Amino acid sequence: MKILGLIGGTSWHATQEYYRLINEGISKVNGSLESPELIIYSINIAVMRTQDKAHITAVYSDISLKLQQAGAEAIVICANTPHMVCDTVQKELSIPFLHIAHATGNEARRLGLKKLGLLATKPTMKGHFISGIIKDRFGIDVITPEGEGFNTSHNFIADELTQGIFSEEAKSFYLEEIKRMKQRGADGIILGCTELPILLKDVKAELPMLATTDLHAQMAVDFILG
Repeated sequence: MKILGLIGGTSWHATQEYYRLINEGISKVNGSLESPELIIYSINIAVMRTQDKAHITAVYSDISLKLQQAGAEAIVICANTPHMVCDTVQKELSIPFLHIAHATGNEARRLGLKKLGLLATKPTMKGHFISGIIKDRFGIDVITPEGEGFNTSHNFIADELTQGIFSEEAKSFYLEEIKRMKQRGADGIILGCTELPILLKDVKAELPMLATTDLHAQMAVDFILG
């Protein structure tokens, strides 16, 4: 099995989900007597809260190089928003990032989806690093919440979900936003924060939900198994 490096901590709640899902995925194939070799670097979430992209990039560059030197054969960032640095940091590495947008786009294409709603933080919804890849690589349109829904999505993630708070108020907001996106023509939803699949686990929504945490973890399992 290949050795995988994980950059976690943003938040630790999502990071432990990655760890569990990857180990469970390997066990399903190889049996419970085997587990994958994982090198985990958990950063201080305060790095992301600075909103200083140059600083965030420098931190992820340093960590990625450390994981590479430690023997990792690929890197998984256990969150959506930090993927903003992948294009820059990748130039410094000889090993690949397993990109969350590729995992999500592949599943959307498999399901035959044509227009996706993206629920995420402001940087993820504004940036090109998720929606742009899905549009350019997979030919699938991506829309984001309108009006106050844009800020509310970000605030629930920043103020609650990354702190391990999974409220009924947040759940109701996202389910209503999914309804609004359906009315705007979306036929699927990207849960573009790795805590959203935790919040909406076992919940039925108006549209198919692409749980980025689960899809990304499966991508990691596939890589480890070669």
